[in-house]
Amino acid sequence: MGKKKVLSEEALSNVVMPAPGDVLGIAVKLLGFDRVSVKCQDGYERLCRIRGKMKRRVWIRQGDVVLVSPWDFQRDKRGDVIWRYTRAQAEMLRRKGMLTI
Repeated sequence: MGKKKVLSEEALSNVVMPAPGDVLGIAVKLLGFDRVSVKCQDGYERLCRIRGKMKRRVWIRQGDVVLVSPWDFQRDKRGDVIWRYTRAQAEMLRRKGMLTI
């Protein structure tokens, strides 16, 4: 076990913002393996896959705010989870008005 990293205000300012085409959402249900059901801001509930780069490094729990990249061919049903926001980062997004769920 190592020491926990302490996030400073600098680390919070380096928040990944949604690119055009990306959507913010909240993890509703963990479905096992690498799948999560996410309620997105655009009104759809998508079955999302956790990216391989994130799979063993970042743990996603129910209620976490995530950034979803919808697939090209099943835009309203499927997507990839590309980022998980910490609680402080999610609160900052709410204060800025970017997260309305």
